[in-house]
Amino acid sequence: MTATAPHFGPSPIRRPLAAVALLATLISLLFGLVLAGASPASAHAALTGSDPQDGAVVAAAPTDVTLTFSEQIAMGDDSIRVLDPSGKRADTGAPSDRTSGGAVRYGIQLHSGLPDGTYTVAWQAVSADSHPVSGAFTFSVGAPSETTVALPSTEAGGGLVGMLYGIARYAAYAGFILLAGGSAFVLACWQKGAGARPLQRLVVRGWVTLTAATLAMLLLRNPYTGSGELSDAFDLDGLQSALDTKPGAALVSRLLLLGASALFVAVLFGAYAKREDEKEKKDLTFGLATGGVVIAAGIAGTWALAEHASTGIQPGIAMPVDMLHLLAVAGWLGGLAALLVALHRTPDVTDDAVRRFSRVAFGSVLVLAATGLYQSWRQVGSWSALTGTRYGQLLLVKVALVAVLVGVAWVSRRWTARLAERTGPAAPPEAASTESEPAVPDSEGDEEVAPERAAQLSRQRAALTATKEKRARDADPDRSGLRRSVMVETGIAVVLLVVTTILTSTEPGRTEEEAARGSTAAAVPATGGEVNLSLPFDTGGQNGKGTVRLDISPGGTGANSAHVWIDGPDGRPLDVPEVKLAFTLESKDIGPLPVVPDRLTEGHWTASGVQIPMAGDWKIAVTVRTSDIDQTTIDKNVKIG
Repeated sequence: MTATAPHFGPSPIRRPLAAVALLATLISLLFGLVLAGASPASAHAALTGSDPQDGAVVAAAPTDVTLTFSEQIAMGDDSIRVLDPSGKRADTGAPSDRTSGGAVRYGIQLHSGLPDGTYTVAWQAVSADSHPVSGAFTFSVGAPSETTVALPSTEAGGGLVGMLYGIARYAAYAGFILLAGGSAFVLACWQKGAGARPLQRLVVRGWVTLTAATLAMLLLRNPYTGSGELSDAFDLDGLQSALDTKPGAALVSRLLLLGASALFVAVLFGAYAKREDEKEKKDLTFGLATGGVVIAAGIAGTWALAEHASTGIQPGIAMPVDMLHLLAVAGWLGGLAALLVALHRTPDVTDDAVRRFSRVAFGSVLVLAATGLYQSWRQVGSWSALTGTRYGQLLLVKVALVAVLVGVAWVSRRWTARLAERTGPAAPPEAASTESEPAVPDSEGDEEVAPERAAQLSRQRAALTATKEKRARDADPDRSGLRRSVMVETGIAVVLLVVTTILTSTEPGRTEEEAARGSTAAAVPATGGEVNLSLPFDTGGQNGKGTVRLDISPGGTGANSAHVWIDGPDGRPLDVPEVKLAFTLESKDIGPLPVVPDRLTEGHWTASGVQIPMAGDWKIAVTVRTSDIDQTTIDKNVKIG
């Protein structure tokens, strides 16, 4: 006869929890409606103007087509196509970079003598924050006509490859949260949990998930930003091209850091879990905590390097803020998952561990509030963008979810306080079962017990002990209430993670509003204090001649962004092994201040956070290396500030 568990009446906290769960469900439905009613997520860069304009009718055929974008982009040889009414190519070849004065422009030459009719311009590029962008428009020569051009129905980054890449992005975030947050819970809240199998499995699964997702994103990067064909994932040339980009470098860096994190996890659940000496364990705790923070910050930095934080205004501030935000999310939500596992799977988790996590979660919420406020201002910028753009609407959903999550966390803190008031674990009631437990004999009479029988008896005793411990935990109303509230927290946190991941691939409200202002403002170059230089060079070697074009924005004291383009004698982008900059203010004996830009794409290099400490007549030196031995430095004096 099996024992039956006791029945307890509803807890006074259960009704508020039910209301909170209902509210979370309603917000989740709102989130679904927002996604269903919105168009597919566009990326950071947007087309702000063109010449000819969309829908324009021109009297004579233009010699070229020019596109203007809101942000820096990377383009390939086939990124802009101009098709005549019959669907044939009307352009002469690869597009050229015509960026100047801060306006990002690309143009393509057209064949001479084009007949009248409607022409279609289709373009596809990669935004500086790693997301593919695409679009199409038409213009007419003489008068509009019928056209047979059929453009792809899916946007760049869509289809099966886009879906798989999106799944990998979700999995990467979830894996990092479990890996970093679970490890932090063990070290900061419950060190004895290093020997608990359920927690070990949670953290290891987080590592495996993050590693697998990173590898998948690296393989899918080429088809995701290019053809959209899944078979191109194994194209070695395409993989090499992906590795040469900033997002590819970030993914490779993440894999290297995951190798270091594997060693961290092995020590945490190996030598650290078995350490008995208190002093040695304290020293090892400090070492693991320091190394873990460095590794976690490095992995978080791989997102900041390749996502929205690395572009737009104030990237030097936005990137560390983004890292802090992601670390706080991992500390709170990952620790929450670890706490839920500990409460359900480990009978010996202490009330002190719960109280420690409560303090860690409170600190994480403070960091999330501060960093989230800055990120919201940076990416939205105005009240109209908050309510009138998809990014702003998703941000409002995220804020609502965070508010609900904090409310449920407050309920969890009440249960934690009740646990703290007790001097010891609550004992199960007298009537914990309606029938007596079956006795397990230690031996069978005076006869010697066979090894098989002894093993069977041992298993029975272990199962009986585990059943009693679980019944005692279930009979504890405080722990039961805490488990329920933590479970609700975890459910809301999953929805919050989905919203956050979608936000990272959605065009920020500030950029969307700028693009919506129309092409009139975009067509006027922004001069201001920006520095624009064009310097010819000759390294003396083969293919050693060309021109350096340098833009420094905003061209004043403080932080600036620099873009360097290397053009060959034919005006096409020239890929060189290395480009370096140096700034010297000779009148004040300052410098040279070195700047090493990052390669964005073929012939295009960029650097953010270029610090100009004071105004003056600065000498800008550009070093170009075209081979292992051929190198030259060219310079020019420019007034900055």
